[in-house]
Amino acid sequence: MKLMKIAASAVAITAFAGIATAAEQYVPVTAYWTGPYAPGGSGIAGGWVDYMKLINKRGGVNGVMLKWEKCDTQYKPDLMIECYEKMKGKGAPMIHPFGTGLTYAVFERAWKDKIPVVTLGYGRTDATDGRVFPYLFPALTNYWSQSTTKIKFIGQQVGGMDKLKGMKIANVHHDSAYGKETTPVLEAQAKKYGFEYRNFPVAHPGLDQKAIWLQIARQYKPDWVILRGWGVMNPTALKEAARVGFPRNKVVGVWWSGAEEDVVPAGRAAKGYYAAGFHGSGTDYPAVQDILKEIYGAGEGELPKERVGSIYYNRGLVWGAFTVEAIRKAMERTNNQPVKGEDVQWALEHLEVTPAMIKKLGLTGLMPPMKLSCADHEGGGRAKFMQWDGSKWNVVSDWIDSDQEIVRPMVEASAAKYAKEKGLKVRDCK
Repeated sequence: MKLMKIAASAVAITAFAGIATAAEQYVPVTAYWTGPYAPGGSGIAGGWVDYMKLINKRGGVNGVMLKWEKCDTQYKPDLMIECYEKMKGKGAPMIHPFGTGLTYAVFERAWKDKIPVVTLGYGRTDATDGRVFPYLFPALTNYWSQSTTKIKFIGQQVGGMDKLKGMKIANVHHDSAYGKETTPVLEAQAKKYGFEYRNFPVAHPGLDQKAIWLQIARQYKPDWVILRGWGVMNPTALKEAARVGFPRNKVVGVWWSGAEEDVVPAGRAAKGYYAAGFHGSGTDYPAVQDILKEIYGAGEGELPKERVGSIYYNRGLVWGAFTVEAIRKAMERTNNQPVKGEDVQWALEHLEVTPAMIKKLGLTGLMPPMKLSCADHEGGGRAKFMQWDGSKWNVVSDWIDSDQEIVRPMVEASAAKYAKEKGLKVRDCK
């Protein structure tokens, strides 16, 4: 299927779009174009790079042209470290690791080098507390916030949060730092709302789940299943759910389980499945239409045209827009000249993405407004939910606010523990 094709031009370990000069802004693009998670990595990186191409077509950022370098991590921490060490000395203004495990591998190095690590919709959740983590930004929404929106969504489906009491929820998760990230907040939510939950870890890459789903369907018998998967684990889970007769409209996935690549391979087994999202899908946005016309119309697109507007591709557009606007804000400190890590760190803590700005960028409906600060490196915490109808994703909820009464105290407690362990002085953000 054309949707599942991976752009062959991006397979090389490192590919250059040019080395930055004094009049150009260097932007590192670390992703995974190869390996078991290549569909996600290539899709997001493709959207991101296409967005930067569009910005350059329009004259760059305040007249400064973007020049990017690609480095393939294959979703492996050791390769992420290699990419980071290779790129940090070239004027990297920020790093997007493209994975929670990859974030853990490099964020302390980057902190020491004063290069912000940006993790939109993933990463280390307690880094939301910028008083402790000045150079790590789990912006837009972190995993704990997203987890609370999933439980709120389930509450909506059953007629109210009070109806959660006595229910059983199975947490089928990738057996990794990413997969385990939401366990603490699920425990807190279970206590608050009176439901029971059980973890079902799935070993990488997730192709063998038969025993797990038999245990879920025949022994645990949950009311709902949360799917916290990645890559081939997701369609495998949906197929196994269908095989044991567990209804897919009782399965809610994280956004890394909610792309076309997660449901198309599962065929009819995916129909009715829900997933969270922090951006829209499709091509009905002015910026996407401009990319189709100006970039793909000129034969300069990163991916097969059929992938434009997919979930992963549009996620890349959001990442690209966030990156560009952070650089634009940072240029307030450099008189519209290329910026470095410390400039972007300041910019991120003063960045507000307003509805008017989103409209100007041609992204209305694709991304939510947000505002970051010294103390708050998340700046949003909302999610929408989509349902797969067998051929496309349909939005089935408004933006759902996260439960910050649960999340923020947990964030601060975890960050304080880290600060104590590392002997760090907590910043005063007043």
